Amino acid sequence: MKILFIGGTGNISASCTRLAIEKGHEVYLLIRGSGNREVPKGAKVIKGDIKDIPGTKAAIKDHYFDAVANFIAFTPEDIENDIEIFKGKADQYIFISSASCYQKPLSHPIVTESTPLKNPFWKYSRDKIACEDLLNKVYREDDFPITIVRPSLTYGTVIPVAIGSWEDYTIIDRMKKGKKVIVHGDGTSLWTITHADDFAIGFTGLLGHQQAIGHAFHITSDEILTWNQIYEAVAAAAGVKPNFVHIPSTFIAKFDEFQVGNLIGDKSVSVVFDNTKIKTFVPEFNAPITFKKGIKRTVEWFEAKTERMKIVEENNILMDKIIAAYESL
Repeated sequence: MKILFIGGTGNISASCTRLAIEKGHEVYLLIRGSGNREVPKGAKVIKGDIKDIPGTKAAIKDHYFDAVANFIAFTPEDIENDIEIFKGKADQYIFISSASCYQKPLSHPIVTESTPLKNPFWKYSRDKIACEDLLNKVYREDDFPITIVRPSLTYGTVIPVAIGSWEDYTIIDRMKKGKKVIVHGDGTSLWTITHADDFAIGFTGLLGHQQAIGHAFHITSDEILTWNQIYEAVAAAAGVKPNFVHIPSTFIAKFDEFQVGNLIGDKSVSVVFDNTKIKTFVPEFNAPITFKKGIKRTVEWFEAKTERMKIVEENNILMDKIIAAYESL
């Protein structure tokens, strides 16, 4: 199949690009430039900015795709642009939404694709919900061939902690120095973290899947961990014993507005995903990479090149401030 990824070099999308190529698909990436990210071997690059509608139309004018997937659409305006660009240019349009769209707080502990979408705490999630609403409308009214995919917390080249790091090495450096690291709540709420290589198995199985048109899927690991276990695995990958301080999410959010959505609207809520639907549509989907094994690979990836081991002092300052304030109570 002939596939176009908008993005394709990021934390999630690079794994999807590599696996799609491995499966024999002809994969194009629409990117402005790879920056510091490597373009997966075998991918064909189309230089362009998806927000530039005339420029993108010109760049793909000689192409028709079996599937297009946008990894960097976040607002209804982004979706409106894509509809204009890709209507009549692809047999399938895949939107990467987010499992954070699911109802917060949950009215039922098991999350399926029929769980209501409602997140009053996080604008990011509400914007993704609005994108889904628009896509479902054009599917119903105009037969625009949509498939919606909702990743939860997915990692490969990021460190997936709730506070302290993401694309940077700060939390690992902090652990190695024996400094205290924040774990939200009492650390016993349940969560699922998925390696990007596992996510890619489910995702690539949906490419060109005729019966997936009009459907939404989440794709996550079946491994359920407490946040204590998650941070313990990160510390083990750093080669140290954990030095954690447990702080309520509501207290953390007083110091960092982002954490209102990130914690209260997402990671402080226990979530157990039912992956029956993706396994039904894509029977080969499984997620064999345990977090303990996967995070070790991620830390090794950071440490393979010095320039990846970036320390963000603002993260350290924020964590120190929160810890000092909490321990002074």
